[in-house]
Order: sequence, then structure tokens, then C-alpha cells
Amino acid sequence: MTGIYLSGTGNTKHCLEKLLSIVDGSAEMTPIENTKEAIEKIKTNDVIYLAYPTQFSNVPYMVKDFIKKNKGLWQGKKVFCMTTMGLFSGDGTGCAARLLKKYGAVVSGGLQVKMPDAVSDSKMLKKSFEENRRIIKEADIRLEEVAEEIKKDNYPKEGLSFFAHMAGLFGQRLWFYGKTKDYSKKLKISDACTGCGLCAKNCPMGNLKIQNGKAVSAGKCAMCYRCISSCPKKAITLLGKQVVEQCRYEKFVQSENHLGD
Repeated sequence: MTGIYLSGTGNTKHCLEKLLSIVDGSAEMTPIENTKEAIEKIKTNDVIYLAYPTQFSNVPYMVKDFIKKNKGLWQGKKVFCMTTMGLFSGDGTGCAARLLKKYGAVVSGGLQVKMPDAVSDSKMLKKSFEENRRIIKEADIRLEEVAEEIKKDNYPKEGLSFFAHMAGLFGQRLWFYGKTKDYSKKLKISDACTGCGLCAKNCPMGNLKIQNGKAVSAGKCAMCYRCISSCPKKAITLLGKQVVEQCRYEKFVQSENHLGD
């Protein structure tokens, strides 16, 4: 068993880590951007947990691209799909599941977990610090319950049904398909950028580099919000025009004692 994940602001990484720690404490996790290692883990394991954040009821293009480019890996693999979402996922798991089945995978189940919103440059889903802490606590309890059921071979099927497919399709995907059909070229970097290089270091796509003392985008953004949430000058935006709040998992959880207040 192994876990492969894309996590922009830490939500997805935490959820997969929480789930696997109970289902199989020996299972290793690999970020999807470590392509060679991720491929090797899939080759040498029959059970794969694939986790990613939902984007407009769709799979991040980086994840779809990885699945397609490595289509020969999935034949006969037992894959569990898990997504994190700010509010609505529709068939966020189902989008990947259908593609994986096309390449011969056996999809064991799907799980869609509500976590704090990670879109730093939009006010739409913003909540208070305390509300986000509550969301994380509820997610952790749910992950523990699901993990115990999985150990009994009872897998959730969230996002895999025809109804979920229709909800995702008509609820978001048709209206926002242009945002997720490819890597984004809309990353914006303001003059506030000091060229510190943190964004370039953190980008899973290697999309950012420093030129003449300023970050520059190569037009291959995975919309993970990792750079936007970590820029010390709040100089980077994508969907919005101004950073409202930099959202990172560790901001809400500093320690187990903090979370349990």
C-alpha cells in the first residue's frame, strides 16, 4: 500500500496521512511532483491511495496529466481516490476514478473531505480561525471513522455515483471547464515581489523562476495555491486580484494541544 498526493496548502497531505496512519501505519506517502519516486511506488504496490484537492468539481490538471502519461501503470491496481474540498466537490473523486478505470485500475472507493478553503485571493469561502479549526477537528474524526471501516473492507463510494457525476457536471464543471482543462497561464506577480525565491522552491511544477530579481511564471500553473499561500509579500494572485488571507494547514494547527482547546 502506498499514498500518492498533490497538496498545495497542506490540507490533502494531512488527510491522507491521517487516513493511512490508521489503515496501514507502514504505508509511505509520496508527493506527485516527485515523479520518478511516485512511479516506482505505484509499480511496486498493488494498493494505491490517490489524494488531491478538488478544483471546480474536477481533478487538478497536474493529477490528470500524471495519470494519462503513466497509463500503463494502473492495470490491475486497486486505487482509492480521496479529495479535499472547501465546500462542494460533486464527483471530484469520480473524475479521476473514471480515468483510472479506463486504464485498467480497480477503484475501491472514494472519499471527499471538507477542509479549510485554500483559495487565498477570494473572499467567497473565507471563515474565521475558530471555524476552520472546527472543520479540521470534524475532518479528523471523520477520517478516523472511515479508516476503521476500510480496515473492515467497507469502502466509502463518495463522488462515484451517477448522481454525483451529474451534480459535479452541472453544479460546477460545465461552467468552469476552461479553468481546469489545462495548466493555467493566469498567475499574476505584482511589483511587491522581492525575488526571495520561496515560490520557485515550493512550486510542484517548476513553473516559477527568478529573473532579474523577480519571480516569473512559465504559464504552467497547477492552481495548487502553494506559492500564493506562502509569499511573504502577498505578491502572487491567480483567481482573484488581491490576497485576502494566506491559508495553510499549519496556520490552523500548531500542535495537538492547540487543536484540542
